[in-house]
Amino acid sequence: MSRLTNPLIHLVLLTLLLAGLPLAGVWWGGGTPSDYLRFPPRPPAPPETSFSWPVFLLLTVLEAGLYGMLVGLLRYCLPPSRRIRPFPGWGWAALAWLAVAWWLAWTRPDWLGSLRDWTFTPLWLGYIAVVNALCLCWRGWCLLTHRPRFLLGLFPLSALFWWYFEYLNGFVGNWRYLGVENLGAWAYFWHATLPFSTVLPAVVSTTVLLGAFFGPACGLPPLRLYRPRRWAWAGLGLAGLTLVGIGVWPQGSFAALWLAPLVLFVSLQVLLGERSYFHPLREGRWEIVAVPMLAALVCGFFWEMWNYWSWPKWVYHVPWVGRFRIFEMPALGYAGYLPFGLECMVVADWWARHCGQSEPLDLD
Repeated sequence: MSRLTNPLIHLVLLTLLLAGLPLAGVWWGGGTPSDYLRFPPRPPAPPETSFSWPVFLLLTVLEAGLYGMLVGLLRYCLPPSRRIRPFPGWGWAALAWLAVAWWLAWTRPDWLGSLRDWTFTPLWLGYIAVVNALCLCWRGWCLLTHRPRFLLGLFPLSALFWWYFEYLNGFVGNWRYLGVENLGAWAYFWHATLPFSTVLPAVVSTTVLLGAFFGPACGLPPLRLYRPRRWAWAGLGLAGLTLVGIGVWPQGSFAALWLAPLVLFVSLQVLLGERSYFHPLREGRWEIVAVPMLAALVCGFFWEMWNYWSWPKWVYHVPWVGRFRIFEMPALGYAGYLPFGLECMVVADWWARHCGQSEPLDLD
């Protein structure tokens, strides 16, 4: 297939599966699919579920194993030899911008008027610029100065990327936004799309920065899957079933919201003959898994912290494990950032190959 046709087919198939399979689940369960196509989206109020100690303890054990795996992988990612360079002048300006945006987001002074509801995007623009300045200092290059077209392209791609998750959240209702209830469709679109556009640039920039401290993995076995197309078909089928499950049993299928898009995207890459982001695992390069996971956790901490005293803001409803919150997020919910970091890098790597640069997104 041509260089242009293949990514378009990939996006069309991904969109049809992500959009259609949960609706098929709703229809199968006797619901009304059109109720989930409203805009602005209004996630359903999930039924009240009491806290469950057995579920909490089970997930705690599973997540402890997941975090342990992450720490174990990072131990094998030896820090490369780097020469620290002076912090750039524009980085100091970005740091000042970030400080002012942070103050405005949390204090919301009256003199800002209607602009008080638009402070979250400037806050994250400051974060992205500061992270790129630190990357230039520690690595000698950053996306902002060395691959600006790629970085700028991540912004509209990020908005589309996160709208997928907003659509899926319309079935499970794991989060909802406060302070936007009275917005019309057009106002809601812009209030949501602008901050959504900063998600991929933030995670990818943080991943590149952390590459200064966690280099290529050494001493880990390679991962080679024989007959990858069979694995891809199996992944496609499993992810499809879990997406149908979101429509049938949203309370018990909420984890699929973070896992199914990743499996779908990579499975379609393999079936369409594209090189996957995970291809370097065949050489034992497990840093491509560990570093994005850590980067998403770092960004997740700042997302949740800055959200806590901002307005508008989001709040969570996670069935059975909603206690022990860190900011608004239940403590166990932070594990969702681990696969999310991989999703961000898979999409960013796909964009790097199809945005006219013909280069993968390498952490080195």
